[in-house]
Amino acid sequence: MSEIISFNENTNIVALSVKKVVDHLLILYTNLIEKKIPFKNIPSVFLWGPPGVGKSDGVFELSSRLHELTGKRVNVTDIRLLLFSPVDLRGVPVPDETRMFTDWLKPRIFELDPSNDVINILFLDELTATPQSVQAAAYQITLNRQIGEHKLPDNTIIIAAGNRATDKSIAYNMPKALSNRLMHFEIAVDFDSWSDWAVNNAEVHPYVLGYLSFDNSKFYKDETDVKEVAYPTPRSWMFVSNLLNLMSDVDDIFELYPLISGCIGKETALSFLAYCKTYKDIPDVKDIAQGRHVDIPKTVDAIYAIVSAIVSFVSESVKKDPMKLSIDEINNICKFANRLPPDYRASLYKRLTDIKGFLQRLKQAPSFELWVKTNAKDIFGKV
Repeated sequence: MSEIISFNENTNIVALSVKKVVDHLLILYTNLIEKKIPFKNIPSVFLWGPPGVGKSDGVFELSSRLHELTGKRVNVTDIRLLLFSPVDLRGVPVPDETRMFTDWLKPRIFELDPSNDVINILFLDELTATPQSVQAAAYQITLNRQIGEHKLPDNTIIIAAGNRATDKSIAYNMPKALSNRLMHFEIAVDFDSWSDWAVNNAEVHPYVLGYLSFDNSKFYKDETDVKEVAYPTPRSWMFVSNLLNLMSDVDDIFELYPLISGCIGKETALSFLAYCKTYKDIPDVKDIAQGRHVDIPKTVDAIYAIVSAIVSFVSESVKKDPMKLSIDEINNICKFANRLPPDYRASLYKRLTDIKGFLQRLKQAPSFELWVKTNAKDIFGKV
């Protein structure tokens, strides 16, 4: 039960990180595939959560991991229901050959591949925000796996998502008769899970990862004024990261304030940009890897910055080539890490061990092994 982040008394369901939801669904669907049990034998999935917490990212992560585990091609059809009308979902009525009855032309979004070597994921996003006429059509899909006379292929997984009524977004209450026919997950905002994902799966700018590691209270703003339109969420931080990657040649990062504040709000943007200035004062990670003597930063924010810079440096190197960093370079990084204050040292090693494909090479570094023998059991257990 340690994986449970919280429990929502209003909805009567547990709240899990996106990673945990994906893990559970992966086990479920791979079991169905291995035992050749049709997807229709289990309820369609509904993901609840506020805007920007990674519901759609979780669906695409699920598709990627399903492909890795099953070898099947996984196609995701992402339908943003706010952009659809009932006709868009059910199709256009046309007379049959006798001109006595009506047939329905199937919408192209339901042109799903029924092949045995394919898994279709039909993702119905923003369901609770749509008009009731569209909801009725979407509910027929989730419950009956068909719309009008058009049936979905048996190899189709159906996942829907929407905001809760408490999220200060447009959200209609779900009928009880419908909710009892779905499998519900509430997405909880969890920085540690996002950080692990960011290090391994996304081109997250080190400034963003460093700042949020320094102050993860700014990762997500739950209580926002109803008039606020820009505020921090996992989604809006990715927008900031993309901006920084795109505008890397800007001399003064404060020139980006109008763009960044437009994503995360003025106060968070000012705090973030002030933090970014510390990056100019931290040592070059390449010097650390080469074994050159580097002084430990004296301020807390600068230490967080160098820790994040090291993680980003190693992660990018491993992505390009798992063998790119020599054991000597890894050991030099560990020598520097062992000079950090204990909490920051543990944080750095924890994040380095989370980088996919790096732990075995990290274990070959004598300075890491020395630290493991004296400290790691208390933090990681057996490494």
